[in-house]
Amino acid sequence: MKKLKYLLFLLLIGIIGTAIYVAVQPNDFKVTRSHTIPAPTAVVFNNVVDFKNWEFWSSWVETNPELQITLSEETEGLNALLSWQVKDDKGSIKTTEITKNTLVKQQLQFGDYPPSEVLWEFDSSADGSTQVSWTVSAKDLPFDYKFYTVFSGDLEEEIGGHLERSLKNLDSVVVHSMKVYSVKIDGVTEYGGGFYMYKTTSATGVNMSDIMDEQYHAVLSYMTNQSIAQTGKPFTIYHSRDSSRNEFIMSQAIPVQNKVVVTGNSAVLCGYMPKIRVLKATLKGDYRYLPEAWETVQNYLNENYMERSDVLPFEIYQNDPKNVPNPADWITEIYFPIK
Repeated sequence: MKKLKYLLFLLLIGIIGTAIYVAVQPNDFKVTRSHTIPAPTAVVFNNVVDFKNWEFWSSWVETNPELQITLSEETEGLNALLSWQVKDDKGSIKTTEITKNTLVKQQLQFGDYPPSEVLWEFDSSADGSTQVSWTVSAKDLPFDYKFYTVFSGDLEEEIGGHLERSLKNLDSVVVHSMKVYSVKIDGVTEYGGGFYMYKTTSATGVNMSDIMDEQYHAVLSYMTNQSIAQTGKPFTIYHSRDSSRNEFIMSQAIPVQNKVVVTGNSAVLCGYMPKIRVLKATLKGDYRYLPEAWETVQNYLNENYMERSDVLPFEIYQNDPKNVPNPADWITEIYFPIK
């Protein structure tokens, strides 16, 4: 009997000691992890702010194949909601604040525990990459939650590990999304033609992008100074394309309504393209895939015995990379004049 009382006394002491130990644990926690992704901030932000993308990079989803996810009707924006359940555990995360391309705040609810705060911060770097910081924090933790964390392991290590893995997965998903592209032969059609302002130069594949920017800036500056309105999408006319040597002679052009008489020694001139029959193709994706797209067009021409016209081939840029951050969404139409 004495031994039993002694054991019960030790058990009581153990329970009291454990309760005291749990009670003195911190009433809050904060875990932050950061990762730099080689992608424009807008591309990273747009992926994170839309819950439909989370299952492709979330470490919690990756390690819980039985996890069932439910999304609200609107998957992005304020009050967008992602709910999950695995066995008897369930939770949700809701977007509560958004500053475009800068931060996202969310409320994380796990079971009956008090809600936690989630903060995403996005910082652009000079090299075009984005530093993403992801923070999970909570205050006024109840006793049973602290009891759980005492015996389940270090929160910093457990949550931090998931954040790190998720950010690395996000990196892979975002980078891959920017490499997606397609080349489509649209077929034979007619191009309406018209007047355009242009400037001609030569370039290599190495400096082509910078030179094209300079060319368009020069043409637009001339048009602005002369009060000439732009009437269509910018395009490039290729006088010669030597892909093997990576050398090009080209004109950057912008459509205008009427013929413009250019005076003086201006490098910007006015040209005219007649209504012509063309083979049209569309590249959806980064401009780096343009050589492949042009090769596809030329192969199609040869395979179908199409005769080339004397009119020079050209490409039209249907959207502006400054307004469309993900290269996978850039649209370039290729027109190869035929007889």
